[in-house]
Amino acid sequence: QVQVMESGGGLVQAGGSLRLSCAASGSIFNINAMAWYRQAPGKQREFVARISSGNSTMYAVSVKGRFTISRDNAENTVYLQMNSLKPEDTAVYYCNAFIRFNLYWGKGTLVTVSS
Repeated sequence: QVQVMESGGGLVQAGGSLRLSCAASGSIFNINAMAWYRQAPGKQREFVARISSGNSTMYAVSVKGRFTISRDNAENTVYLQMNSLKPEDTAVYYCNAFIRFNLYWGKGTLVTVSS
């Protein structure tokens, strides 16, 4: 059984920064890709960033240059450093981990950016 848990959300003013963490635990031998998604109120869940087992990264256009994804393989953890936050970044941020052909999701952490 695999669990994925996000942390680090909160309230921040526009222009500020937050760092989200996502830890995978349980029966893990090797994590392939890990990714962040977000869902704003009344909108569909959207892709934010992804990092492969080899540390190749991809970003949504809306966050490129402001957000940085990284991972600590020894700790089965992925991070999302979010800088220059905007009110439109307000959302519940979800993490997923692709492990042995299965995708595991966390329950999300709320990020609120005030103007």
